[in-house]
Amino acid sequence: MNSRLPDFKPHDFVEEDEDLPAALPRSRRKGIYMLPNLFTLAALFGGFYAIVMAMDGHFGLATLGIYAAMLFDSLDGRVARMTHTQSAFGEQMDSLADMVSFGAAPALIAYEWSLKGLGRWGWIAAFVYCACAALRLARFNVNTAVVDKRWFQGLPSPPAAGLVVNFVWLINSFNGGVSGQPAGILSWHAVEWIMFVITLYAGLTMTTNTPFYSIKDISGRKTMPFVATVLIVIFIALINIDPPRVLFTIAVIYGLSGYVVYAWRKAKGLPTSVISVSTDEPDERGLHQ
Repeated sequence: MNSRLPDFKPHDFVEEDEDLPAALPRSRRKGIYMLPNLFTLAALFGGFYAIVMAMDGHFGLATLGIYAAMLFDSLDGRVARMTHTQSAFGEQMDSLADMVSFGAAPALIAYEWSLKGLGRWGWIAAFVYCACAALRLARFNVNTAVVDKRWFQGLPSPPAAGLVVNFVWLINSFNGGVSGQPAGILSWHAVEWIMFVITLYAGLTMTTNTPFYSIKDISGRKTMPFVATVLIVIFIALINIDPPRVLFTIAVIYGLSGYVVYAWRKAKGLPTSVISVSTDEPDERGLHQ
């Protein structure tokens, strides 16, 4: 099956400079800009704070650290575009910060919270998640110019981290934040294995070619229907009613949505790839059928 999606437009993949040949991408600035990198450093601090809190056994605060990292990570790119301060340095800095905040930090939180009770299986699951986050971020950097901007290739690292830490928050809401205690009808041993499955699922899904809809496509629109505004208000109200349950439900729905889209496209005979043709290493041609 042809891996090129028929409804993609050329500008969805590569922005071209009028003064350069059409086949060459626009060059990126190599300078260091303070404002967007301050947001990136703030996201990095959120991940570092989460690690420290997890090591001290304060898993609720560790979860808040990951959420703070998500907030600042969503802002640094927007600030760079608004102030026209995009740079190659900023892109690399953002990826390194993401590796700490959404790769190493969630893996350590999951391990310290429950996975270490499973022995070698626990640290294997944590390592798989961490390694998959690194692979996902490296592939993202390689394929930035050829992936349709409306979709992510595999589960993005922030939602993957959210899936892990939201489960921690949810269970803590049942047992008062005390690790090792039963959570409702679940024994702590059952919680450990559920965390094992969630950690592996989130990690491996980051490395798949499954298409996940990009929230940036919504936030980038200049206008928003009135109904959408009302739905956002309702959404915020629902979160305030019971944040752990609502946010975990949202994380699960988004974490499964890519496979639903993939199955729907496959059933309709539509292309399932979000990438046109990659000629960079690693060579991924033929893997996106």
